[in-house]
Amino acid sequence: MPASSVPRPGSVPLPRRRTVLAGAAAVAAAATVLPSAGPAAAARRPAKTQPHRWRTAAIGGTGFVTGLLFHPSLRGLAYARTDIGGAYRWDDRRSRWTPLNDGIGWDDWNLLGVEAMAVDPAHPDRLYLALGTYAQEWASPGAVLRSEDRGATWKRTDLTVRLGANEDGRGCGERLLVDPRDSGTLWLGTRHDGLLRSTDRGASWAADSAFPAAPTAGGQGVTLLVAAGRRVYAGWGDGGTALYRTDDTGGWEAVPGQPAPGTSAKVPVRAAYDAKSRALYVTYADGPGPNNQTDGSVHRLDTVTGSWTDVTPVVPGAGDAFGYGGVAVDASRPGTVVVSTNNRWGPVDTLFRSTDGGASWVSLKDTAVLDVSETPYLEWGGEPKFGWWIQAVAVDPYDSRHIVYGTGATVFGTRDLVHWAPEIRGLEETSVRQLIAPPSGARLLSGLGDIGVMRHDSLTASPSRGMASNPVFGTATGLALATLKPSYVVRTGWPSGSQSAGAYSEDGGASWQPFASQPEIAPSAPGPVAVSADGATLLWSFVHWDGTKYPAHRSADGGATWAEVPTFPKGGAPVADPLDSRRFYVYDTDTGTVFLSTDKGATFIAGATGLPSGDVQFRIAAAPGRSGDLWLAAKDNGLLRSTDGGRTFTPVAGCQASHALGFGKSAPTRGGKGYPAVFQTGRVSATYDGVAVLRSDDAGATWIRINDEDHQWGWTGEVITGDPRVHGRVYLGTNGRGIQYADPK
Repeated sequence: MPASSVPRPGSVPLPRRRTVLAGAAAVAAAATVLPSAGPAAAARRPAKTQPHRWRTAAIGGTGFVTGLLFHPSLRGLAYARTDIGGAYRWDDRRSRWTPLNDGIGWDDWNLLGVEAMAVDPAHPDRLYLALGTYAQEWASPGAVLRSEDRGATWKRTDLTVRLGANEDGRGCGERLLVDPRDSGTLWLGTRHDGLLRSTDRGASWAADSAFPAAPTAGGQGVTLLVAAGRRVYAGWGDGGTALYRTDDTGGWEAVPGQPAPGTSAKVPVRAAYDAKSRALYVTYADGPGPNNQTDGSVHRLDTVTGSWTDVTPVVPGAGDAFGYGGVAVDASRPGTVVVSTNNRWGPVDTLFRSTDGGASWVSLKDTAVLDVSETPYLEWGGEPKFGWWIQAVAVDPYDSRHIVYGTGATVFGTRDLVHWAPEIRGLEETSVRQLIAPPSGARLLSGLGDIGVMRHDSLTASPSRGMASNPVFGTATGLALATLKPSYVVRTGWPSGSQSAGAYSEDGGASWQPFASQPEIAPSAPGPVAVSADGATLLWSFVHWDGTKYPAHRSADGGATWAEVPTFPKGGAPVADPLDSRRFYVYDTDTGTVFLSTDKGATFIAGATGLPSGDVQFRIAAAPGRSGDLWLAAKDNGLLRSTDGGRTFTPVAGCQASHALGFGKSAPTRGGKGYPAVFQTGRVSATYDGVAVLRSDDAGATWIRINDEDHQWGWTGEVITGDPRVHGRVYLGTNGRGIQYADPK
């Protein structure tokens, strides 16, 4: 099953190439003092707000945990980093993770990926983060955050170089390091701009001109930084010399005797220093990972004598190709070290543990007893798996039997080297694509990146049924409920383990059956789906991940047979009328035209024209309990509404931007049932100058901001919905921080 690989917000596909910036520019910038738990945007005018209590719906990780770090000098303090969901601090008393970057705002969405983190052994309250999700030319530059209170508040320095927390190599070692000789000096390794150095504790940065390696196109640059005694070692992933160290003059030199380039020791992935035995352990692979590793090794350097020893537990070979990833030492037991395999899809990845400096090894997977009862979604394929994409491993310096490792979906931990269970409470990294709050039954249905669809009977516990099976999907592409028959739900998504790309449920998502048949294009381009109000008609649109659009298909027999709908605009997202089972709507974002059907989706005709065009994320939503009442969220073109079934649209006054839109239970009124509560992520000048989470109880005449500076989660433009049973409750999909939900205080 794949782990998180989520594209950036917007309509431009994520480029796959790497871009080398011109030169290793100096990156000094004025520091910004942040009053809350993240880097807020520029000062806003006073907002009309209603305080809400925000919480994260429990699933149990669901994304790639790329780094784990115990503080070396304070018991119970640890940190985790993720590729798209920020960093977390471990609360040992409550046994859960606390998110540290939820205050990152809309304009700074690219900073929700954590490239690296660092702690100061001499100052336990100090924490540093290097942020930047993508190093592509369209992405914004990265930033360094520094905290004096373990991430409760931050000061920020903007960089002029880009970092790549969600690119290849994101599971490599920490690229950020406090110099072991001077707490005021920090090092930051970049992918395309060499090595940076700060002499004022991260307030300003400049290129280290003494570092001898030069970036190359498509390379990895610095893959790790680690302190070994009073020296700093740097891994290099662009070919040639793989490992450098500081010399006696303050410059850099190639480490003598290191494994030769061109062997399995091509890219140094991670390194760990055993201070008691003065040995440095380095894992290598033939690529940075987490994908596409087929060879690897583990080597030990005696930093006193300079001698190297190959201590690889198992040499990859034909039929069992993989690399090595994580490495951690036991601070209290010299010679005790743990390493992980990575990208080992046959026998499945494992942790190897040695108590004699790598002379012999034991696979911890072979004796592992896995308990995923708290996170049932991890039991896919009939049994829980030890994990995949294992590149982050840590040993508690105060408890030798407490080992944790990150996977493509969660964090596993043990306290006795035998029994393992997720240590993941509070850490949620899902990219959320669809949300439905049913009028009865389940509290919430969610369509998610990488892990398909889930039914949430509780918001405080991982869904007891796990991922929707029969079939299992990777990323969900569509989720729809028949409004007049809410027990009937359909879903579509990228197949995982089968070729079925669509399924239906007749019990509100408790159980599923694949469609009896599907269009030929379905497995390679599954797109959004709609179901008529009575559940009798299905409309399925098809879009490949690269943006290629195909004709939509219709079924009037529950998916037993399908017919092409020539008049449906290719790639559009169909919307069913909530009351009239004959009506469907679709917005052609290529031409800015709304198309309408009054014959159960058999044919479509043009309705309103001349609407905003050119962005696939423009979308229509139908107000519940009303026929022909449509709302169009057109991003920076604002919010528009139609009350005549899509034939004409009128701008909603005062709304400058609308990105995601949904509806909830109406506010109590004396005269009876009022208009459904309208929720959106948007911008309304009278309320707030930036993109915010908003609610209107009067059909868009006025808006209230319901989030605050500490609850922003970067980009939130995919999906939002209210609860039809609880006025004021909102569910918000994020691009890396899972499902957020709130109630008015």
